[in-house]
Amino acid sequence: MTTLGVTGGIGSGKTTVCRFFEELGARVFYADAEAKRLMQEDPGAREEIVAAFGAESYDADGRLDRAYLATRIFGDEANVTRINRIVHPRVFAAFQQAKEAAERDGIALLVHEAALIFEAGGDRHLDAVAVVDASVADRLRWVTERDGVSEAQVQARMAHQLPPEELRRRADYVLENTGSLAALRRQVERLYERLVKGR
Repeated sequence: MTTLGVTGGIGSGKTTVCRFFEELGARVFYADAEAKRLMQEDPGAREEIVAAFGAESYDADGRLDRAYLATRIFGDEANVTRINRIVHPRVFAAFQQAKEAAERDGIALLVHEAALIFEAGGDRHLDAVAVVDASVADRLRWVTERDGVSEAQVQARMAHQLPPEELRRRADYVLENTGSLAALRRQVERLYERLVKGR
């Protein structure tokens, strides 16, 4: 089985690329979704988050207050490091379980989708990493429309990710999301064939 990381800046098209991989037969581990689940459901993670950021991190019904956490984390490097130390090891452990399950199930390609693969050191545990890249203008437009946030809010999130040129330098493969969805899918199909069938 081959493991492939898929990463890229916010709004670059990572989820779309992963959907294409799934349609081709790959299994995808969505690290960011798993992180959100763990922050909500893992008792140890909840305890550490409350200790680090206060009881306000969860609302009266016990739901994670993402808006509150965002105000504490974005723009504060120390708090970014703090939340990452709580969440990243747990996500990695969950990925290891997903990898074992995929091997048992005979999956040929397991994709690890995450915004911060390089930043979290996840690339050390993967066979290869593909970076999805799109223009900053397109990314700003897509995310403001998708999330209903301002360009300034998107740019603040971009500031916590590696710049596109650094992502491209460190990538094993680059998927260019600069044209049609059909063109992007063709790139995914070629990469799938190369990774799974050696073509």
